[in-house]
Parts: sequence; structure tokens; C-alpha cells
Amino acid sequence: MGLDIRVPLGLIFLITGGIMSLYGIFTRGNVALYEKSMGVNLNLGWGLVMFIFGMIMFIVGRRQKWQDDPVTPRPWERGKGH
Repeated sequence: MGLDIRVPLGLIFLITGGIMSLYGIFTRGNVALYEKSMGVNLNLGWGLVMFIFGMIMFIVGRRQKWQDDPVTPRPWERGKGH
């Protein structure tokens, strides 16, 4: 019917988590930057958490759309006669 809220939210978390993870990867040798967090690279850690969460939300939202739509067959069922 309409757009499932999990799809756009998943995309937002995917993009934000990807940017944070990349920033954490590129700045992992900068000791002064992570001094306040006791040397822990929070950008990389939480970026990966957000990326994984976004991936789960996106996949579940897309899967639910295929299950709810009786007219359009799932990609793996195309070509089968029902």
C-alpha cells in the first residue's frame, strides 16, 4: 500500500552509520581526537552499530513489502506459474 517507515529509516541509519564509520576509520590514528573518550574510537564503533541497525531495518521493511503485495511476485518467484 504505502511506504513502510522502516525503509526510509533504514536508509537514514545506513547513510549516517556509513559516514561515521568511514570517519572513524580515517581518524583512527589521531590520539588527540579521541583523548576525551579515553582513546576509544566511538565514531567507528557506533557507526558500525548504526550501519548494521539500518541494514536490518531496510531488509525487514523491503521483505514485508513483498509479503504484503499480492499482485507483484517476489523477485525469487518471478517466472513461476501459480
